[in-house]
Amino acid sequence: SDPAPPPPAWPPNMALSSQSGRKKQHVQPIKGFINRSSETAACSLSLINVRLNRFAVHVFQCYKIYSCSFCQCHTFVSGYFQKYKEFEKSVRVEEIDGLKLVKNLAVKMEEVFRKKAEATRRLVEAAEEAHHQHEENPDLQYEYFNAVLINEVDEMGNNVELGGEFLLEPNDHFNNLSVNLSLSVVQVPTNMYNKDPDIVNGVYWSEALNKVFVDNFERDPTLIWQYFGSAKGFFRQYPGVKWHPDEHGVIGFDCRNRKWYIQAATSPKDVVILVDVSGSMKGLRLTIARQTVSSILDTLGDDDFFNVIAYNQEIHYVEPCLNGTLVRADRTNKDHFREHLDKLFAKGIGLLGEALAEAFTILNDFNQTGRGSVCSQAIMLVTDGATEMYDDVFEKYNWPERKVRIFPYLIGRESAFADNLKWMACANKGYFSQISTLADVQENVMRYLHVMSRPKVIDHEHDTVWTEAYVDSKAGPSLMTTVAMPVFSTKNETKNQGILLGVVGTDIPLQELMKLIPKHMVQSAVLYQDGQKRRKPNYSSVDLSEVEWEDKDDILRNAMVNRRTGTFSMEVKKTVDRGRRVLKMHNDYYYTDIKGTPFSVGVALSRGHGKYFFRGNVSVEAGIDVEACDVTVCLCLGHRTYCNTEEQHEHRHLTQIQAIKLFLTGRRPHLKCDRELIQEVLFDAVVTAPLEAYWTGLALNKSENSDKGVEITFLGTRTGLSRTNLFVPGDQDFLTAEDKEGVFNADHFPLWYKRAAEQVPGTFVYSIPFSTVFLDIVQFLMWLLLCSAVGIQMKLEFFQRKFWTACRQNLTCTAGGMSIFQLKVTIAAICMFVVCEKRGESVRELDTFSAYLWFSQLLWFLISFHTHSAQRSRGKTMMVPCDTEYPAFVSERTIKETTGNIECEGCVRSFVIQQIPSSNLFMVVVDNKCDCSSAPPVTMDPIEIMYILSRRNTDFQKDRKKPESCHPFHPEV
Repeated sequence: SDPAPPPPAWPPNMALSSQSGRKKQHVQPIKGFINRSSETAACSLSLINVRLNRFAVHVFQCYKIYSCSFCQCHTFVSGYFQKYKEFEKSVRVEEIDGLKLVKNLAVKMEEVFRKKAEATRRLVEAAEEAHHQHEENPDLQYEYFNAVLINEVDEMGNNVELGGEFLLEPNDHFNNLSVNLSLSVVQVPTNMYNKDPDIVNGVYWSEALNKVFVDNFERDPTLIWQYFGSAKGFFRQYPGVKWHPDEHGVIGFDCRNRKWYIQAATSPKDVVILVDVSGSMKGLRLTIARQTVSSILDTLGDDDFFNVIAYNQEIHYVEPCLNGTLVRADRTNKDHFREHLDKLFAKGIGLLGEALAEAFTILNDFNQTGRGSVCSQAIMLVTDGATEMYDDVFEKYNWPERKVRIFPYLIGRESAFADNLKWMACANKGYFSQISTLADVQENVMRYLHVMSRPKVIDHEHDTVWTEAYVDSKAGPSLMTTVAMPVFSTKNETKNQGILLGVVGTDIPLQELMKLIPKHMVQSAVLYQDGQKRRKPNYSSVDLSEVEWEDKDDILRNAMVNRRTGTFSMEVKKTVDRGRRVLKMHNDYYYTDIKGTPFSVGVALSRGHGKYFFRGNVSVEAGIDVEACDVTVCLCLGHRTYCNTEEQHEHRHLTQIQAIKLFLTGRRPHLKCDRELIQEVLFDAVVTAPLEAYWTGLALNKSENSDKGVEITFLGTRTGLSRTNLFVPGDQDFLTAEDKEGVFNADHFPLWYKRAAEQVPGTFVYSIPFSTVFLDIVQFLMWLLLCSAVGIQMKLEFFQRKFWTACRQNLTCTAGGMSIFQLKVTIAAICMFVVCEKRGESVRELDTFSAYLWFSQLLWFLISFHTHSAQRSRGKTMMVPCDTEYPAFVSERTIKETTGNIECEGCVRSFVIQQIPSSNLFMVVVDNKCDCSSAPPVTMDPIEIMYILSRRNTDFQKDRKKPESCHPFHPEV
């Protein structure tokens, strides 16, 4: 019999669930499942059917109350809403031309990149001219603004030397840092002397760049940091900003170790590092050798390949899994090898000849595969001496072409065997260095870069290089790419010596590129270079195949790597809500290259709502009063870019609302805005206006309204307009933290909008937030044609009351011994069963077999999340990449109902599963006569997936687009 009165919470054993899930599917077997076709089952299905239909009607009535005006105004008439009849001549549904869209996007991005490259070229020309006019003076005395010492005073209150008073003002364009837009500052690494003659002379002639820095910024106000990294080690940065050392008074930054410097200064290279671990290397020498190898690794960039071999009387690969091959010099691989350096110990005798032969063999074999840099090659030899010259080895492997350069590093103060090492360097176009102390390591290692850069300098090739995306903590927590160019000495007396002066560069925030994307049209967008996808602000770049994993044959990836133009389609599963839910979609991809850069750009359109756009047009007079715009109406306008306020200095203080008003009234003719998008958002504002009055009327009459418990009603459109109405006092916000992020993601639609858009039009999506703070809240949403989603947010208790009202009706069919079962949605699972006590108390998971009831005919998906750590820092535990696997569940919507039994500890337990009409909910009815509490729970704990390094770097090596320029050789150097 039905209980009376209805309890305040779910009665025991009733279950409701909403869908969720993750990727990488496999089917989870259902143990103990037994089909049944008894009269009890038929009776149960009949009972459940009646109750579910009543419940669906109750909830729909509630929804209708709060969105009825909208529904009535937008009844389907000839494929359009009646409300649009007055604008029918200007309203149309258009299919988005994805290829045209991505080509237009590429042209816009090309213009952005072109401006940045031109600014960099002007810096190169100014730097080379300033150096050409400068005469070196070893006695030069010159006071400059040191980035660490500016505005510092001594005990007497006087400015310290190389400090001085330096005006700094906060600037929001530079992440609210205090900067000087008129002058640059100079940073010198802690291990270098501020007044070294080479530093002072370089700082003096590079002062000429200040004028160019300012001029570039005036020409292109979207520029951020501009800089010159000197081959001598100092770093000139504009605008001027104060640098702060760490707690030890150290600034470890050396511009010559940065990716942009390495890529611009040298051509791509394959490198084998040989480390002597014979008995004579014990103690301090081995410590210096380890640091030398680590510093060499710092100088390798993403276009380089390497391996490290230790030798005594035998050859020992530092990473045994990588015998006979080279790996890409990305941060993960370099950090991995650094860990293995600590495992080296010295013993035995050193047989250098065999080590050299092994190194030459690796370089030759790997080069023939075409998988490496296919450009420069070098062997770095770290040893405390060589008893002979090994000319027979060089004659066999390297002469007469001398394609492999040899760079010996003599460790220790003794120089008994220095002559042999010097001869090796000179006979193989290398450079000899002696390192006596740890303090000598950095500068001595850097010298080989000058030698490797000589062919490029003599050829006078100012190659423009673009880095992969990275996060620069000094510029704020934002992703950026850098465009850089080398600076050469053009003096006649040194021109043939190939002297590199340094590298100039400027940063391009990816946020600037994302502003170009028509977010109201695009499902997602990606900027791609050489196998590296640029997206997540908290992660390093990842390969596209790690994200679009359904592309098993790498068709999309390889097409973008090779900078082709084309289309591709596939079924995908997209995670939302921080991976806790999954949307199944069919995406069409469109991609092309960005001229003048190594980048490709691609966009994805979801078939259905993503492929079509509802276009409307209204006059400015018929649109909203932008100046008097209600904050609830304009909520989402702040998250979209309708006008480019960054391009002109005088527009930077404008909000999007202010910019739209000025644009529409014609008071700022130079303000660049998307007129089409603005007209469409005004159109949405006009046709959704009746909701405001209707919701206001509901709020005023709520005391007479039986539907207490509804907190918020809201509507969102594809153009970015949002309307909300609060029915309860206080600060309510239905946008999640993830909704408010999305700075680097073209898909700016909030979670509730995305989930509704992927539903069948006219059906509901019920959502219970995963946050424990909002466990008592339910949202349900409805997708209306191509243009908008509308929904309400209510208290869970109110939702429960609606359910129980529908279920307490007298029914002719009895439930026998069956009772109702409660479900509460938990993280990453649509069907996890828990029994919830009062809010704030513990949550108990049900037994495994109970959970298996829900898993009947469900797919179990797995997804791997690849996270990258921040760069290794001295004195701290190094974080490493970690791939984890999470189980999650997705319902099979074609199955409307099912019944069955399971065996549990000698007891047979019956169940019934039924869909709730027009929703993403299910109800499960399970008898309570069996105690299955001893079965282990089904948890959602992540499992770490371990990989073998060799497998990741060799077996799974992907096609890569190599840099177009290569300068490995010049007959004079």
